[in-house]
Amino acid sequence: MSCFACGAAFSLAAGERVGFRDECAGCGRDFHVCRNCQHHDPSAYNECRESSAERVSDRERANRCDYFALTNVEGPAEGSSSGVTGQATGEESARTALESLFKKP
Repeated sequence: MSCFACGAAFSLAAGERVGFRDECAGCGRDFHVCRNCQHHDPSAYNECRESSAERVSDRERANRCDYFALTNVEGPAEGSSSGVTGQATGEESARTALESLFKKP
């Protein structure tokens, strides 16, 4: 896994969780943020796929969301600070799987 901001790689031991105050060793940015969460989706209501989560105004600052689940994304976000890191990768793999399902022999 890597930091959404700088792309610095980090790993967690089995069963270990990201703490509310954990920071990236590369850039000092918070880890427990929406942009590092697998539920973060700018196109979803409240920018989160977890329907019970409370609204978070700054998605790049530490928060205390109980639904936080570290995303399995590699590399920093490209372009502006908005968007989902690694969203294209998930979309590409889904598209490839769908195309192979309906591929003509």
